[in-house]
Amino acid sequence: MTPPPSGLDDPEKAAFAWARFRRIMAWMTLAAAVAVGFSLAVLAQVYGTLNWVTILGVIGGIGGMVMLTGALMGLVFLSSGTGHDEDVDRR
Repeated sequence: MTPPPSGLDDPEKAAFAWARFRRIMAWMTLAAAVAVGFSLAVLAQVYGTLNWVTILGVIGGIGGMVMLTGALMGLVFLSSGTGHDEDVDRR
């Protein structure tokens, strides 16, 4: 008799965990858009008309940083919430 699958090996737990990860990423996409928009507005107010290279740099820098932070946070929740952290520690 084999033990029941744990963590992401269980399709029901995996579906729930990945749905939660996608939900976190959706909210982080919204947060990134707000952060980029706010940053561009402040920079335009301070420096005037912005060059397209500056705009792309702000989008890549701030937007990328917020999205990467959200992805790493979501993966930590995914790993911890599905029992993968405990599976590694079992001997």
